[in-house]
Amino acid sequence: MLTLLKLLKDGRFHSGQALGTALGISRSAVWKQLQHLEAELGLSVHKVRGKGYRLAKPLVLLDAAGIGAKGPCEWPIHIFDSIDSTNAEALRSISGGAQAPFLVLAERQTAGRGRRGRKWVSPFADNLYHSLVLRIDGGMRQIEGLSLVVGLAVMHVLRDMGITGAGLKWPNDVLVGEKKIAGILLELVGDPADVCHVVLGVGINVNMRSTDEVDQQWTSMCLEAAKDFDRNELVGRLVAKFQHYLRLHQVSGFSAIQEEWERYHLWQGRAVSLIAGINQIDGVVMGIDRQGALRLRVDGVEKIFSGGELSLRLRDDS
Repeated sequence: MLTLLKLLKDGRFHSGQALGTALGISRSAVWKQLQHLEAELGLSVHKVRGKGYRLAKPLVLLDAAGIGAKGPCEWPIHIFDSIDSTNAEALRSISGGAQAPFLVLAERQTAGRGRRGRKWVSPFADNLYHSLVLRIDGGMRQIEGLSLVVGLAVMHVLRDMGITGAGLKWPNDVLVGEKKIAGILLELVGDPADVCHVVLGVGINVNMRSTDEVDQQWTSMCLEAAKDFDRNELVGRLVAKFQHYLRLHQVSGFSAIQEEWERYHLWQGRAVSLIAGINQIDGVVMGIDRQGALRLRVDGVEKIFSGGELSLRLRDDS
């Protein structure tokens, strides 16, 4: 099925006979494969008598050479057509002895995950599903504020590519207005006090136009800019931006990035509710501290909050 898709990716018409010859199957088998392609991958195939079959729009699939066109990538790149999730594959690779750093990408995820166990909708060849694995030596200082650093890098790439309204929401989201366009999921393996591996998972809505599966406000690069984007260029730009910010973070710590992050925080000064399990804390966002924790004014007193299971929401009176 994926071989057939690669024959059709140019968006031009291909006869059933030509496709069958290329694949070594009958025309009726081609038709069955096209039906599977539509059902499993959610792609639209147009059929015109006398012309053959074509995709509703051309596909640009992820490709290491295309990614490298923006500049050399220091990290080995592993690209999958379909996978449960890039973070899950990254964790399996670590367990199997793979040497970090390396990058895992996929055309689609069958079990994409967001923070707090949420599903991350992952249609084929529409969005970016990206996990970078790093080896961390030297303890917790190398991890402080790391998810915020990743979010800042992602936001800058989106703005550089024309999504000028992109901004940050503590701790792990990139928004346009109040709509989510990207999310970050970090997972840690090993001893954070000594040597460990961290998986930097990034999901970006790139060319997705519609879905009924997302339970929150969302947008995509193509909806914001009214055009499709080359995901290979996006990955190439992300690689360069990550290399810059990760080096800065490694050398100088999160405090070197704190002020810049706050400058792009869309909820700075807003009235919010912080959700921690069944508990809710109402306050006003003051900013973040030198470790990337949230500073919240609660009943006139500044309090500090950090942790992966916290969720921040705007209050109705914000």
